[in-house]
Amino acid sequence: MQTNFFRQLAKMNLTGDLQLTLRPTEENSFVLSVLLRNEQCGDEAGKLIPPLNLRGTAEELDNGFFESITAPLQTVSGLMVDMENFLKQLEEAKKQSAMEKEKADKEKKEKEAKEKKYKETFAKAEALDKEAKYKEEWSALPKASEYPDFAETIRKKQNEYERHFAPSLFTETIQENEFTE
Repeated sequence: MQTNFFRQLAKMNLTGDLQLTLRPTEENSFVLSVLLRNEQCGDEAGKLIPPLNLRGTAEELDNGFFESITAPLQTVSGLMVDMENFLKQLEEAKKQSAMEKEKADKEKKEKEAKEKKYKETFAKAEALDKEAKYKEEWSALPKASEYPDFAETIRKKQNEYERHFAPSLFTETIQENEFTE
């Protein structure tokens, strides 16, 4: 006698380990417990899925076995695969979130360091201002190209220091016109 029991199981395309427990009862029948476990599923909820229990005589179990277990086992198999995929995606999302947070923290630290360096450089230039060393002050100012957020302030300070350099042709002309009038 040849059966196609295992071929039919293979057609179900289940993911995991199928555990069958057959226990005889006193009434000349059986209780068949069918449990699908997927060790790849890291979600503990997968372990809460109860076994499928079938009761009947040997003939009843032979005749209705696959019709009774196919839909529930395929549902359980799909559920456990989905739970595992969900956990993997959740873990990936956590990694991405951590990476984004780390990137934002790094950018914030870099910005703070750059602002600190700007303030130090600007303070050094202003210290020279007290000594009236305007060319040195102008040279000590931070570069506007390196600090685009402070470019306007830097340019204003440069213009202020430049006024103390050698007089401009235009400045002299204006002053001469004022004296002649």
